[in-house]
Amino acid sequence: MSSRNIWTHKGTFLLAAVGSAVGLGNLWRFPYLTGENGGGAFILVYAMTIAIVGIPILIAETLIGRASRRSPIMGMKHLTESQGLNNAWRSIGWMGAAAAFIILSFYSVIAGWAVHYTGLMFSGSLAGADAAAIGASFDNLLASPVLLLLYHTLFIAGSGLIVGMGIHKGIEGSLRFLMPSLFLILLIVLVYSLMVGDAAAAFSFLFTFNLQDLSLEGWLEAMGQSFFTLSLGMGAIMAYGAYMSGEASLTRTAFAIALVDTVVALMAGVAIFALVFGSGLEAAQGPGLMFVTLPIAFAQLPGGSILGGVFFVLVIGAALTSAISLVEPVAAWLVERFGFSRPKAVALMVALCWLLGLVTVFSFNLWSEGTITHQLFDRSPFDVLEFITNILMPLGGLLIALFAGWALSRDAVIREMGTNTGWFSIWQFLVRYIAPTAVAFVFLRTIPQIEGNLRPAVLAVLMIVAFSVGRRLLARRKIG
Repeated sequence: MSSRNIWTHKGTFLLAAVGSAVGLGNLWRFPYLTGENGGGAFILVYAMTIAIVGIPILIAETLIGRASRRSPIMGMKHLTESQGLNNAWRSIGWMGAAAAFIILSFYSVIAGWAVHYTGLMFSGSLAGADAAAIGASFDNLLASPVLLLLYHTLFIAGSGLIVGMGIHKGIEGSLRFLMPSLFLILLIVLVYSLMVGDAAAAFSFLFTFNLQDLSLEGWLEAMGQSFFTLSLGMGAIMAYGAYMSGEASLTRTAFAIALVDTVVALMAGVAIFALVFGSGLEAAQGPGLMFVTLPIAFAQLPGGSILGGVFFVLVIGAALTSAISLVEPVAAWLVERFGFSRPKAVALMVALCWLLGLVTVFSFNLWSEGTITHQLFDRSPFDVLEFITNILMPLGGLLIALFAGWALSRDAVIREMGTNTGWFSIWQFLVRYIAPTAVAFVFLRTIPQIEGNLRPAVLAVLMIVAFSVGRRLLARRKIG
């Protein structure tokens, strides 16, 4: 790869990876999970699993990207050929690219909701509205394929425009502006919420150490969140790692990414729940928290329309930094494999992703019932897409850990990590044994939730993968 495709500054990878990690899940999922699963107890388990699962796999995925200096698909092809490894490992690149493509298709639609609410807030349309009116407004948005399609188109086109401008001028330039701006906006919203909301209730909800409220399901939620929040297994970190300077420390950068991602999620949690509890509202989960409960709170608070608009600008920005990381793995592959110009590759990728996004758009209205996915799997088309990514990401992360821990040569790994043998031994133990075991638990948590015809199919795939990987590892140990 040309030196022109290396980040201009060593710290840019940190900005890019944090931008990829900080997204909608930080703003609506992590705070709620924390409050509902023992507060400080959940955070402790989450921090532990970030340290022993998330960070080792994050280092492994970045390492693979930087060692190959290529897109995830072409990078895995290069590494398997150069090190004489089985071609089956190439599936890591394909799974990551597929996950990124599918996620972007529905992520763009959901991010479009924030575009809609930004306009509603700044226009004052929701000022003084009651819960019934705001709930009806959200229902009307979902019931309108025209509005959803408009916002989906605007958001995914904006994401594609940034990536199409190139690695330096587009991605790097936008991140240098977006990331500091997002932190500033988050601080403004946090200060506002502490002034007008119920900060004491928010801190109690999030940080009181209630070990008795942390069930086994809560432990598994913490493990799953620690994996998904770092954008692992979807090709983005691998793609960004390919542009990382060889002088930058993989370990220090990985710890910094995990720390910033967690701090942002906790700051957002305090800000959101101070507003919610300050308005006398109950905590909601998922989209209901972001697009129903919070607008009700803003509607009741002084200056709420302006600060609500500012908050949804934050949501759009966080979604945008994640979306551009999802465009890159497939776009970079099109450039390397077919020789497309970057604008052409991005335009093709975004156009195809836009088309797949129609599935999500129509899942909330025209296809809300009676489709083939309802008949076969008792799920909406959108739910099926989301479920596929919930399988691809941890499976990709599992294989990344095994590939970096077992398949790559020790010399290649040490050369990229540039660390002492003591930390390398700890990392290798974690990535070989602990991280794969933890990710397997994420799978075990997913399987009981599978209904109908999906369960035997998923179990069959997992058995095939486990048998194949096990055979490769045994063969390697015998050779060694």
